[in-house]
Amino acid sequence: MSDKQHSPAPAGDTTPPGTTHFGFQQVAEADKARKVAEVFHSVAARYDVMNDLMSGGLHRAWKVFTVARAGVRPGMKVLDIAGGTGDLAKAFARRAGPTGEVWLTDINDSMLRVGRDRMLDAGLMLPTAVCDAEKLPFPDGYFDRVSVAFGLRNMTHKDRALAEMTRVLRPGGKLLVLEFSRVAKPLRAAYDWYSFNILPWLGRKVAQDEASYRYLAESIRMHPDQDTLAGMLEQAGLARVQYFNLTAGVVALHEGVRL
Repeated sequence: MSDKQHSPAPAGDTTPPGTTHFGFQQVAEADKARKVAEVFHSVAARYDVMNDLMSGGLHRAWKVFTVARAGVRPGMKVLDIAGGTGDLAKAFARRAGPTGEVWLTDINDSMLRVGRDRMLDAGLMLPTAVCDAEKLPFPDGYFDRVSVAFGLRNMTHKDRALAEMTRVLRPGGKLLVLEFSRVAKPLRAAYDWYSFNILPWLGRKVAQDEASYRYLAESIRMHPDQDTLAGMLEQAGLARVQYFNLTAGVVALHEGVRL
């Protein structure tokens, strides 16, 4: 890329104490949650339309794969973190059935309202909660499955969030993390061009918000790669950690089991 601002941050990038990344910017840790909230308040109403446009509908296939790997059965308790408009929660609820318990949670109330309304339109009344993934309001060992799709990269302290997700899993329970990741090397130049040209253009034309979709592209570049994230799951106390690259690593599904 000729524009240095649009180049991925170098490997081993560090931030001063008390600061974190908001896309390519360094901001105070206390400010990141507010800035991320502003992004999602802005895009909530057109979030699903933009997902279809940005991914060519592939996000639906990635979520189908995640649901299949989750293996939710009737009667299970499932927590969907940063669940947004509820695609995963809806699929989990249908598999858990009337004897199950599926929670739809998000730190952003605008996104959660959209998700709650979609659940009601689908005839599902799920418990919902606005909550911070770094401070989950659930007891130890409560859930059989915990999922987070396209939300981990927006969290200020990913290690704390992963530790909390592990804490609320019962022994034998599984965590699933679906997230944008490091694309295969031969595709990186084309992917960068798409990310920093097409995504902001779509944001401006469809969501009337170019800046939020430029942040999206930047936040993906700052997120840990596949192997680094796998190590973070292990550090959080999970075993049998593995990941699956989807669409040449555009996204990856990580999973681990609490022993």
